[in-house]
Amino acid sequence: MNTNLQKQAGIALIAFTILLVLTMVLHPVGGNVERLIRLSGMIIAVHSLAIFSLPFGGLGFWGLTRQLGKDQFLPLLAFIMACFGLVAAMLAASANGLIMPFFLQRYRDADPAMLDSIQPVLRYSFMINLAFDYVYTIAFSLAIGCWSVTILRTKLLASWLGWLGLAQVAAAIVTLAMGVAVNHLMGFRLFVTTVVIWLVFVGLDLYKRK
Repeated sequence: MNTNLQKQAGIALIAFTILLVLTMVLHPVGGNVERLIRLSGMIIAVHSLAIFSLPFGGLGFWGLTRQLGKDQFLPLLAFIMACFGLVAAMLAASANGLIMPFFLQRYRDADPAMLDSIQPVLRYSFMINLAFDYVYTIAFSLAIGCWSVTILRTKLLASWLGWLGLAQVAAAIVTLAMGVAVNHLMGFRLFVTTVVIWLVFVGLDLYKRK
């Protein structure tokens, strides 16, 4: 693999994780409709940052796949799963962070009766976002699992990264089994934290490896 591309992929993964952490820290806590309307500008900004981070993740995932063997089944399958996850994350961020606040801004001066009347629309938006959240959670976890197995088999990256990746997959399974909703702030932070830890160390290994 080209050394410069390898280093750039590592940098891209680290940039991706930094942007994910900023998104997680700045993400506003949900509330009633009035609060969501007041925070609509912040919601749009945070989710725009999340969408902006996704191409960095895609570049980093491709560099990781090339390092582990782009012509091998498991790394290539992992990359395709990760791409599904990136698309789902983009759709989730767009639905929850762009479409919903744009819609709510039209009701900034609405009376309580009018706000109550749009509750079914918000619940429907919530369920759409939930579906995309589950897609990217499962897709990213499966991708990390495939990359981790490949790392353990090939030793093309540090072996402990493979075990750490499998631990992330196990943590995601436990989180889902416990019923922690991935679109709630706590579930989102738990999942992002485990993914970020793995990606940071993978990015550093890609950057440093000769």
